[in-house]
Amino acid sequence: MSLNQTIGQKCPMVVLAGNSHPELANLVAKRLGVRCGDMSAYHKENRETVVEIKESVRGKDIYIIQTGTKEINNDVMEMMIIAYACKTSCARNIVGVIPYLPYSKQSKMRKRGAIVCKLLATMMGQSGFTHIITMDLHQKEIQAFFNVPVDNLRASPFLIDYIKESIPDYRNAVIVARNPNSVKRVTSYAERLRLGIAVIHGEEKVSEQEEDDGRNSPPPVDSISGRTKQCGLEMLPVMHAKEKPPINVVGDVGGRIAIIVDDMIDDVDSFVKIADALKERGAYKIYVMATHGLLSSDAPRLLENSCIDEIVVTNTVPHQAQKLQCHKIKTVDISIMLVEAIRRIHHHESMSYLFRNIGLDD
Repeated sequence: MSLNQTIGQKCPMVVLAGNSHPELANLVAKRLGVRCGDMSAYHKENRETVVEIKESVRGKDIYIIQTGTKEINNDVMEMMIIAYACKTSCARNIVGVIPYLPYSKQSKMRKRGAIVCKLLATMMGQSGFTHIITMDLHQKEIQAFFNVPVDNLRASPFLIDYIKESIPDYRNAVIVARNPNSVKRVTSYAERLRLGIAVIHGEEKVSEQEEDDGRNSPPPVDSISGRTKQCGLEMLPVMHAKEKPPINVVGDVGGRIAIIVDDMIDDVDSFVKIADALKERGAYKIYVMATHGLLSSDAPRLLENSCIDEIVVTNTVPHQAQKLQCHKIKTVDISIMLVEAIRRIHHHESMSYLFRNIGLDD
């Protein structure tokens, strides 16, 4: 029985593609054996986003394929307007297929900032999404921000296969963690490849800037006497500032292939400096592997001029323009993983197969 016949026995499926990554959407639709739904999303003269769905979605399962790009705010609004349009048109289920979740790096409180990822998750739930499919969240705990089910797929099987098939003498490699926080991810790769690991510790010194940290705030004043109240500020223990050492490599990389693994590569300054440190310590070839190749600003030029031999990213984010500027960038196709997730959700099948051998620390 063909996939089209199988899908026809279930609730009708409609795949809608946003403007962020049409190539990936077309790959997914082709592998599913369906066509992308007839829809247009565009900007008016005043930059407002307009969505027009030109076919019926009533009672159907809708899969909206949209990812985060450098036009991230447009991508977010477009995605939520599409979902809301489907919700108000009585779609049965609205599943967001979002390989790179926008604002996932802003998932912790920073000084007087905001946890923007939580705000986005709330807005997505209100706009009509009933299920989210994403890949390699920056922090796994982001799943708890949503009030709908979230399937956080992994790209590591594709990247591990690339290492085995495309890196000569990969048995002489060492997997490198960009910082101590990445050790769990790196250990997962190393154990599957039966390789050792190295960890980068320290950072380049930067000048500290003075800021208003509240220490000069006026103390409370007694309302009766008008005198300053006695505060316990002098009794508080001093919070000593952290001081990291210069960049250092913990582990032996001499005469080895160094493979730096991370979930995303955006600002590449740290990757270039780490590659220089690895080169100084004897690594004869350096690879950088990441799921999401955001590669913002002048990242392609910096990578082209660096000692990094190859940058391997998946197609969760479009980066064709960056590849024209840097011939070292290679792309791994992960569309088959998204297709299998969509197929299993649509047919109410178990998703556990897609997460086999993935532990709590992965």
